[in-house]
Amino acid sequence: MERHIQQFVDYDMVNRIVNGFETFPQKVLGPHQVDGGYVITAYHPSACGMTIRLEGETSDREMECIHDKGVYSIFLPGKKYKKYRITKYFQDGNHVTGEDPYSFSSFITEADCYLFGNGIHYQIYEKLGAHPMELDGVYGTYFAVWAPHAKRVSLVGDMNMWDGRVYPMRRREDMGIFELFIPHIGPGEIYKYEILTQKSDLILKSDPFGNEFQMRPENASVVTDLKGFDWQDGGWMRKRNASDTYKLPMNIYEVHIGSWKRAGEKQDTFMNYREIAHDLAEYCEYMGYTHVELMGISEHPFDGSWGYQVTGYFAPTSRFGNPKDFMYFVDYMHQHGISVILDWVPAHFPKDGFALGRFDGEPVYEHPDSRLGEHPDWGTYIFNYGKKEVSNFLIGSALFWLEKFHVDGLRTDAVASMLYLDYGKQDGQWVANKYGGKENLEAVEFLKHLNSIVERRQPGAMVIAEESTAWPNVTKRPEDDGLGFTYKWNMGWMNDFLEYVSKDPLFRKGVHNKLTFAMAYHHSEKYVLVLSHDEVVHGKCSMINKQPGEMYEKFQGLRTAYGFMFGHPGKKLLFMGQDFAQLREWSEERSLDWYLLDDPMHRKMHNWVRALLHLEKDYKALYETDYTDGFEWMNCDDNEKSIVTFVRKSPNGKNSLLFVCNFTPVVWDKGYRVGVPNAGKYKEILNSDSEEFGGSGEYMNGDVRATKQEWDGKDYSIPVIVPPMSCVIFEYTHKIEEAQEKSQTQTKKKTTKKKSSTTKKTTTATAKKRTTRKTTAKK
Repeated sequence: MERHIQQFVDYDMVNRIVNGFETFPQKVLGPHQVDGGYVITAYHPSACGMTIRLEGETSDREMECIHDKGVYSIFLPGKKYKKYRITKYFQDGNHVTGEDPYSFSSFITEADCYLFGNGIHYQIYEKLGAHPMELDGVYGTYFAVWAPHAKRVSLVGDMNMWDGRVYPMRRREDMGIFELFIPHIGPGEIYKYEILTQKSDLILKSDPFGNEFQMRPENASVVTDLKGFDWQDGGWMRKRNASDTYKLPMNIYEVHIGSWKRAGEKQDTFMNYREIAHDLAEYCEYMGYTHVELMGISEHPFDGSWGYQVTGYFAPTSRFGNPKDFMYFVDYMHQHGISVILDWVPAHFPKDGFALGRFDGEPVYEHPDSRLGEHPDWGTYIFNYGKKEVSNFLIGSALFWLEKFHVDGLRTDAVASMLYLDYGKQDGQWVANKYGGKENLEAVEFLKHLNSIVERRQPGAMVIAEESTAWPNVTKRPEDDGLGFTYKWNMGWMNDFLEYVSKDPLFRKGVHNKLTFAMAYHHSEKYVLVLSHDEVVHGKCSMINKQPGEMYEKFQGLRTAYGFMFGHPGKKLLFMGQDFAQLREWSEERSLDWYLLDDPMHRKMHNWVRALLHLEKDYKALYETDYTDGFEWMNCDDNEKSIVTFVRKSPNGKNSLLFVCNFTPVVWDKGYRVGVPNAGKYKEILNSDSEEFGGSGEYMNGDVRATKQEWDGKDYSIPVIVPPMSCVIFEYTHKIEEAQEKSQTQTKKKTTKKKSSTTKKTTTATAKKRTTRKTTAKK
């Protein structure tokens, strides 16, 4: 054996490589400088011979076999290193020529390791995962995975017949990151990681940072190239980054792409992202939706999870196409003025053996203590938020969708389960924090970190919390001791509202506060009012069937309910199918019942919701002042009649709106008197009893002039014809100056009274003093 080879090669390490137990194969494989030249060692378990050709040479040099299981080596004298190609020969007469994977420089830098280890590598998705690229002048794919407890990680796939001995990956000594560049493979290549655990078990895992996966039930990762998409939404993105979301209309259409519409004669085939984009954008524009919120876009194995048990945090599901198809979807929506929000799930992840759970045989992404790392009710793992690399993984995922796919916002699922250590657990199933409390302090810090970084890097993007408890300051900034979310779903309003509208009208007066209570805490957070998918599944009934009574009464009730909802402050979300009163509960297994639009009652309900959506878009009173002083009750106390009246005021007073909502089947055709803010004309612009919306058309108002007749504590009032079970909306001009003058006058009166009272007190006190002096003098 050549002397330099004999001196350099560690034969114990060679044996471990051959037997699949070596953690640092790069210490033997690839080129290594030695005294007088270089030793190059290569390995393939099935090779019966190898030759090498240096760059610039025309002939091959034979490599020396140093282990009969396919390890070959050669010494090349000289100080100058030259690129080379190796030819591997096999017993069946075939041979393969290519660059040596172990000859390429590392793509992971010390800075990358430092940032990742400290949880602040905000573009970690550019380094970990599979990335087609040119490295050292050669095209191929670079692979990197974090597996800190692994003895060995190998890349396996069709490129090496799924043989884990062929491509053992190089481990960086300063981090548990394994990496390898494989020349001449690119998009479409299927792969996994074969991991040798500390217990010497072999497991196969998909790529946690993978950007594409096989169509379920298969679950291997797929190499894809995210570069090169021709985005057309530059203007949209610039405008987004400069906009104030709180002062813009937000009509969110919650959509499950797999069941919104389906293709094929039997409607049993998924549509592609590109097809869906065209149909969905057209529908949203027609209806007046400004945003779509997509359920279940991150890759997931089980359709019945609706996408909330994620296995691919950096990949759009392949059910509807490839990543560039999804880019097209977002780009097309933006070109048609529609924002895109994704449901994002950092609260938990499934235990599927091919995915994140026990990734390298040990807890990596989950907490090692099951009391902190598992949801017993859900059968899922909980992320270890205090682990910097895990926090970085999740923040990287959030930024990935916002930056790589131009998504406009993330709706963070199940935030309450993150905030409370005892969420869904019995005594003995959870551990208190260091102060003895049930708050998950590490999750709190993670959420603050997440939201502050999103705001800094993507200032126009939204992060919305699905948070169902009374946790304070969810939408306040982290520096003000808040969690930093842009919005919070108002689950309290939703529960109260649905309880109210589900009651028989006869009994609604007994729960009248369920309709009005939300305004008592409205200004504590930036709320979104939601009627989501969760409310129309698992025996809860569709929205139309939550309403009591005969079918025509159900339609009356639902029109009224929607009218009240769209008048109430807060941004709005409505789940698909509920805008045309789908009768059946939603199921992910079938398309919506679009045929119902052929029925006049459903079509007219559709018209009503469309009218409300466009009203929400067109009137600043309904969106610019959602979180200021743009709302005022006229009367919220008429529980006997179950009628509420309120106004929504625009910033300049013009095009303000008065809402009159009647939640009983009683008609007030002689005129129900309503207190109003000021004199002027009140023009009826929408009436749910109109024929075009499915009503009788008998109880319309037209224009009504306010008279100076005190009512509901207001100086002015109007008589309104109130149809049974209805919502009537009037447009008027809110006289801001008059209101201010009235307010100032009231303030002056109070001040005058206060001064008068003070004067009286002073006079009385002075008189008493004088009396006392006189009495003293007499004594």
